[in-house]
Amino acid sequence: MTESFIINNLAGMLVVTSILLILVKRLITSIIVFSLQSAILVTIFFVIAYFMDAHELYSWAITSIVTKVILVPSILYLAFHKIKESNASYKAIPIPIIILLAAIILLVCYFVVAPVKLPLTQTLKPVLAVSLALFFIGLMCIISQRNIVKQIFGYCLMENGSHLTLSLLAFRVPELVEIGVTTDAIFAVIIMSYFAKRIYRDLRTLDANKLNVLKG
Repeated sequence: MTESFIINNLAGMLVVTSILLILVKRLITSIIVFSLQSAILVTIFFVIAYFMDAHELYSWAITSIVTKVILVPSILYLAFHKIKESNASYKAIPIPIIILLAAIILLVCYFVVAPVKLPLTQTLKPVLAVSLALFFIGLMCIISQRNIVKQIFGYCLMENGSHLTLSLLAFRVPELVEIGVTTDAIFAVIIMSYFAKRIYRDLRTLDANKLNVLKG
């Protein structure tokens, strides 16, 4: 009861930080919010590991501290802090609609996971619904934001959602697999950041809508 109360409340904070990450404009604020969300995710890993006696999750949590809380935010900061346009807002969807869509996504995900019957998820269905919702909120971020940097954050949200789902459904997988899954995000962010900087260098914009000029 105690662990489910803690984890479900932490999951609620993941939803709040996801919406904030979409809405905030400044790069540095987005980085801080993402680091905070990743720290909450790591805390959930530690709580599950402690209460479920899943020692494999400790290495996953420690790796996530290094990769998600420190490295990914640092990579994004170093890549884009000198580009003023990384703070630009190119929202394709108004803020009230984004909040409404996030609420609908969360509600739909809750009903989707309701029939799931696994030992761990019986008391953690809200957090399982949140993990699924994080993935689709990240997808919504990619669709609703025209700023390429914001779209990278959308990918990071999807990645956090996937990790939370895996930690709930496969928390006893070998440590090496967990570490491999976690570190994949770093290479993905590095590659996306590299191409985003190339786009800015050539076109002087981070507006994804203006990439139409690349057509032959």
